[in-house]
Amino acid sequence: MSDADPKPSTSTNVKWHHGELDEATRERLLGGPGCVVWFTGLSGSGKSTVARRVERRLLEDGVRAYVLDGDNLRHGLNGDLGFTAEDRTENIRRVGEVARLMADAGLVVLSAFVSPYAADRDRVRGLVPGGRFIEVFVDTPLAVCEARDPKGLYKKARAGVISDFTGISAPYEAPPAPEVHLQTDGKSIDVCAAEVMQGIRDRGYANRA
Repeated sequence: MSDADPKPSTSTNVKWHHGELDEATRERLLGGPGCVVWFTGLSGSGKSTVARRVERRLLEDGVRAYVLDGDNLRHGLNGDLGFTAEDRTENIRRVGEVARLMADAGLVVLSAFVSPYAADRDRVRGLVPGGRFIEVFVDTPLAVCEARDPKGLYKKARAGVISDFTGISAPYEAPPAPEVHLQTDGKSIDVCAAEVMQGIRDRGYANRA
Protein backbone atom coordinates (compact mmCIF):
# COMPACT_ATOMS: atom_id res chain seq x y z
CA MET A 1 0.00 0.00 0.00
CA SER A 2 1.02 3.65 0.17
CA ASP A 3 3.83 4.91 2.38
CA ALA A 4 1.54 7.73 3.50
CA ASP A 5 0.35 7.54 7.08
CA PRO A 6 -3.33 6.66 7.57
CA LYS A 7 -5.99 9.01 8.90
CA PRO A 8 -4.74 10.66 12.13
CA SER A 9 -5.78 8.86 15.29
CA THR A 10 -7.19 10.48 18.41
CA SER A 11 -4.48 8.55 20.27
CA THR A 12 -1.13 10.20 20.78
CA ASN A 13 2.36 8.73 20.56
CA VAL A 14 1.40 6.34 17.76
CA LYS A 15 2.90 5.97 14.29
CA TRP A 16 2.42 3.70 11.29
CA HIS A 17 4.97 0.87 11.28
CA HIS A 18 6.18 -0.61 8.00
CA GLY A 19 7.60 -4.07 7.44
CA GLU A 20 11.11 -4.93 6.30
CA LEU A 21 10.08 -5.55 2.68
CA ASP A 22 9.13 -2.89 0.17
CA GLU A 23 5.74 -2.96 -1.51
CA ALA A 24 6.93 -4.53 -4.78
CA THR A 25 8.71 -7.37 -2.98
CA ARG A 26 5.71 -8.05 -0.76
CA GLU A 27 3.41 -8.24 -3.77
CA ARG A 28 5.77 -10.59 -5.60
CA LEU A 29 5.98 -12.95 -2.63
CA LEU A 30 2.23 -12.80 -2.01
CA GLY A 31 1.40 -13.54 -5.66
CA GLY A 32 0.07 -10.10 -6.53
CA PRO A 33 -1.43 -6.95 -5.03
CA GLY A 34 -4.49 -6.97 -2.85
CA CYS A 35 -7.57 -4.83 -3.43
CA VAL A 36 -10.96 -4.00 -1.94
CA VAL A 37 -14.04 -4.95 -3.96
CA TRP A 38 -16.94 -3.08 -2.39
CA PHE A 39 -20.42 -4.48 -3.12
CA THR A 40 -23.18 -1.97 -2.40
CA GLY A 41 -26.91 -2.25 -2.99
CA LEU A 42 -30.27 -2.64 -1.33
CA SER A 43 -31.02 -5.37 1.16
CA GLY A 44 -31.88 -8.50 -0.81
CA SER A 45 -30.11 -7.29 -3.95
CA GLY A 46 -27.75 -10.27 -3.93
CA LYS A 47 -24.56 -8.62 -2.66
CA SER A 48 -23.46 -11.40 -0.34
CA THR A 49 -24.59 -14.15 -2.69
CA VAL A 50 -22.55 -12.79 -5.59
CA ALA A 51 -19.58 -11.97 -3.34
CA ARG A 52 -19.53 -15.55 -2.02
CA ARG A 53 -19.57 -16.97 -5.55
CA VAL A 54 -16.74 -14.63 -6.58
CA GLU A 55 -14.78 -15.67 -3.48
CA ARG A 56 -15.19 -19.33 -4.39
CA ARG A 57 -14.09 -18.78 -7.98
CA LEU A 58 -11.04 -16.77 -6.92
CA LEU A 59 -9.96 -19.33 -4.34
CA GLU A 60 -10.35 -22.12 -6.88
CA ASP A 61 -8.10 -20.09 -9.18
CA GLY A 62 -5.44 -19.81 -6.48
CA VAL A 63 -6.18 -16.19 -5.59
CA ARG A 64 -6.35 -15.25 -1.90
CA ALA A 65 -9.82 -13.83 -1.24
CA TYR A 66 -12.16 -13.28 1.68
CA VAL A 67 -15.70 -11.97 2.11
CA LEU A 68 -16.42 -9.35 4.76
CA ASP A 69 -20.15 -9.79 5.29
CA GLY A 70 -22.27 -7.17 7.02
CA ASP A 71 -24.20 -9.62 9.18
CA ASN A 72 -21.06 -11.50 10.20
CA LEU A 73 -19.29 -8.37 11.40
CA ARG A 74 -22.32 -7.31 13.43
CA HIS A 75 -21.94 -10.55 15.40
CA GLY A 76 -18.66 -9.27 16.81
CA LEU A 77 -16.63 -6.24 15.71
CA ASN A 78 -19.70 -4.08 15.05
CA GLY A 79 -22.08 -5.76 17.45
CA ASP A 80 -22.43 -2.56 19.47
CA LEU A 81 -23.84 -0.57 16.55
CA GLY A 82 -27.44 0.02 15.53
CA PHE A 83 -28.84 1.33 12.27
CA THR A 84 -29.03 5.06 12.79
CA ALA A 85 -27.24 7.22 10.23
CA GLU A 86 -24.40 7.73 12.71
CA ASP A 87 -24.07 4.03 13.46
CA ARG A 88 -24.16 3.15 9.77
CA THR A 89 -21.31 5.58 9.17
CA GLU A 90 -19.26 4.10 12.02
CA ASN A 91 -20.05 0.58 10.78
CA ILE A 92 -18.61 1.38 7.35
CA ARG A 93 -15.63 3.25 8.82
CA ARG A 94 -14.60 0.19 10.85
CA VAL A 95 -15.11 -2.16 7.93
CA GLY A 96 -13.08 0.12 5.69
CA GLU A 97 -10.15 0.07 8.10
CA VAL A 98 -10.28 -3.74 8.32
CA ALA A 99 -10.56 -4.08 4.53
CA ARG A 100 -7.60 -1.78 4.06
CA LEU A 101 -5.39 -3.92 6.29
CA MET A 102 -6.53 -7.15 4.62
CA ALA A 103 -5.81 -5.73 1.16
CA ASP A 104 -2.37 -4.70 2.41
CA ALA A 105 -1.88 -8.35 3.38
CA GLY A 106 -2.41 -9.29 -0.27
CA LEU A 107 -6.04 -10.44 -0.23
CA VAL A 108 -8.84 -9.61 -2.60
CA VAL A 109 -11.30 -8.34 0.01
CA LEU A 110 -14.94 -8.71 -1.01
CA SER A 111 -16.96 -6.37 1.21
CA ALA A 112 -20.74 -6.81 1.02
CA PHE A 113 -22.65 -3.99 2.74
CA VAL A 114 -25.74 -1.97 1.95
CA SER A 115 -23.58 1.13 2.65
CA PRO A 116 -26.33 3.51 1.51
CA TYR A 117 -24.43 6.78 1.82
CA ALA A 118 -22.05 7.90 -0.93
CA ALA A 119 -19.89 9.86 1.50
CA ASP A 120 -19.22 6.74 3.59
CA ARG A 121 -18.22 4.71 0.53
CA ASP A 122 -16.02 7.54 -0.73
CA ARG A 123 -14.32 7.68 2.66
CA VAL A 124 -13.39 4.01 2.35
CA ARG A 125 -12.15 4.61 -1.20
CA GLY A 126 -9.87 7.27 0.23
CA LEU A 127 -8.39 4.75 2.67
CA VAL A 128 -7.35 2.41 -0.14
CA PRO A 129 -4.72 4.15 -2.28
CA GLY A 130 -3.57 3.50 -5.81
CA GLY A 131 -6.89 2.61 -7.39
CA ARG A 132 -7.27 -0.53 -5.28
CA PHE A 133 -10.90 0.19 -4.45
CA ILE A 134 -13.39 -1.36 -6.88
CA GLU A 135 -16.98 -0.36 -6.29
CA VAL A 136 -19.61 -2.84 -7.45
CA PHE A 137 -23.14 -1.47 -7.60
CA VAL A 138 -25.45 -4.47 -7.26
CA ASP A 139 -28.35 -2.85 -9.06
CA THR A 140 -31.48 -4.88 -8.36
CA PRO A 141 -34.95 -3.30 -8.59
CA LEU A 142 -36.59 -2.57 -5.24
CA ALA A 143 -39.59 -4.69 -6.23
CA VAL A 144 -37.33 -7.70 -6.77
CA CYS A 145 -35.51 -7.16 -3.47
CA GLU A 146 -38.79 -6.80 -1.66
CA ALA A 147 -40.21 -9.93 -3.27
CA ARG A 148 -37.20 -11.91 -2.09
CA ASP A 149 -37.19 -10.43 1.44
CA PRO A 150 -35.19 -13.38 2.87
CA LYS A 151 -35.22 -11.96 6.42
CA GLY A 152 -38.71 -10.48 6.33
CA LEU A 153 -37.24 -7.01 6.80
CA TYR A 154 -39.19 -5.27 4.05
CA LYS A 155 -42.44 -6.60 5.45
CA LYS A 156 -41.54 -5.23 8.88
CA ALA A 157 -40.43 -1.91 7.38
CA ARG A 158 -43.71 -1.56 5.48
CA ALA A 159 -45.59 -2.30 8.71
CA GLY A 160 -43.61 0.34 10.58
CA VAL A 161 -41.96 -2.21 12.86
CA ILE A 162 -38.51 -1.26 11.54
CA SER A 163 -37.69 2.41 11.09
CA ASP A 164 -34.91 3.92 8.97
CA PHE A 165 -34.93 0.98 6.57
CA THR A 166 -32.97 1.63 3.40
CA GLY A 167 -35.12 1.89 0.31
CA ILE A 168 -38.35 2.27 2.31
CA SER A 169 -37.97 4.84 5.08
CA ALA A 170 -34.31 5.75 4.62
CA PRO A 171 -32.44 6.80 1.48
CA TYR A 172 -30.10 4.81 -0.70
CA GLU A 173 -27.59 6.90 -2.65
CA ALA A 174 -26.72 4.88 -5.75
CA PRO A 175 -23.14 5.14 -7.02
CA PRO A 176 -23.00 7.52 -10.02
CA ALA A 177 -19.91 5.90 -11.55
CA PRO A 178 -19.08 2.49 -10.06
CA GLU A 179 -16.24 0.45 -11.48
CA VAL A 180 -18.72 -2.39 -12.01
CA HIS A 181 -22.43 -1.70 -12.56
CA LEU A 182 -23.99 -5.11 -11.98
CA GLN A 183 -27.59 -5.22 -13.16
CA THR A 184 -28.71 -8.52 -11.69
CA ASP A 185 -32.35 -8.84 -12.77
CA GLY A 186 -32.78 -11.93 -14.94
CA LYS A 187 -29.15 -13.04 -14.57
CA SER A 188 -27.83 -16.15 -12.85
CA ILE A 189 -25.36 -15.98 -9.96
CA ASP A 190 -22.64 -17.39 -12.19
CA VAL A 191 -23.17 -14.71 -14.83
CA CYS A 192 -23.09 -11.99 -12.19
CA ALA A 193 -19.94 -13.44 -10.61
CA ALA A 194 -18.25 -13.62 -14.01
CA GLU A 195 -18.99 -9.93 -14.63
CA VAL A 196 -17.49 -8.95 -11.30
CA MET A 197 -14.39 -11.09 -11.82
CA GLN A 198 -13.88 -9.56 -15.24
CA GLY A 199 -14.12 -6.11 -13.70
CA ILE A 200 -11.53 -7.01 -11.08
CA ARG A 201 -9.10 -8.53 -13.56
CA ASP A 202 -9.52 -5.70 -16.05
CA ARG A 203 -7.94 -3.53 -13.36
CA GLY A 204 -4.96 -5.81 -12.85
CA TYR A 205 -6.02 -7.72 -9.74
CA ALA A 206 -6.86 -11.34 -8.89
CA ASN A 207 -4.44 -12.88 -11.35
CA ARG A 208 -3.68 -16.52 -10.80
CA ALA A 209 -1.20 -16.97 -7.93
